[in-house]
Amino acid sequence: MIDLHCHLLPGIDDGARDLDQALVLARAAVADGITHIVATPHIHSGRFPNTLSTISKAHRQLVSALDTAEIPLHVGMAAEIRLSEEILNMVMLKQVPFLGEWGDEKVLLLELPHSHIPPGTEQLIRWLRKQKVRPMIAHPERNKDVIRDFNKVMPLADEGCLFQVTSGAVCGHFGEPAQQRSIEMLENGLVTILATDAHHEVRRPPALKAGREAAAKVVGEEKAWQLVRDNPSKIAAMHFAHHKTL
Repeated sequence: MIDLHCHLLPGIDDGARDLDQALVLARAAVADGITHIVATPHIHSGRFPNTLSTISKAHRQLVSALDTAEIPLHVGMAAEIRLSEEILNMVMLKQVPFLGEWGDEKVLLLELPHSHIPPGTEQLIRWLRKQKVRPMIAHPERNKDVIRDFNKVMPLADEGCLFQVTSGAVCGHFGEPAQQRSIEMLENGLVTILATDAHHEVRRPPALKAGREAAAKVVGEEKAWQLVRDNPSKIAAMHFAHHKTL
């Protein structure tokens, strides 16, 4: 399986606090059946001011440590980018660590505030699409606006957004409302990928298997595998071009 949203890079956001914890998370991911991940640290102005440079440095550090520890996990790097006006500059200056590609567009993992979908979000998405950038909305099932009203997700779908639903949400680990929304998104064919959004080995583990199995009860085995293998593989191919295993 391939995980395209996790906070494994050491010491640069609220995920792995250091290299030791990053390796613990990596081993847990491998034990769950994950072979490839794209690490997606936060870029969130004022909170986690990461850049291509800070992310690249932490990525190199982790890849080297995985090699030394002989942990069979292939790691690419991107970012989970908080919705803000700064995204416009990042795109124009080519400073976006993209998640991958979807058709002829680059994929940007976009995080909305948990509390709501801000006014102007659709305009930003339209602007991104004109720049050949396709937003993938991170964990929409946990957004308070979407939890209050499932239909709030539809304008984002109409603008062509992709959607990443959290594996644990499908299993009920984020509460019943988030589980209900993730199931509705599956039933409506809105989910592009499942991902772990792993932050911690116990509280937010890198577990995809249980989510895939829960999704299979809703959409069937073949579709569930598409969400953790086929679609992530298609998106992340640019990160693993030198691996024949993807």
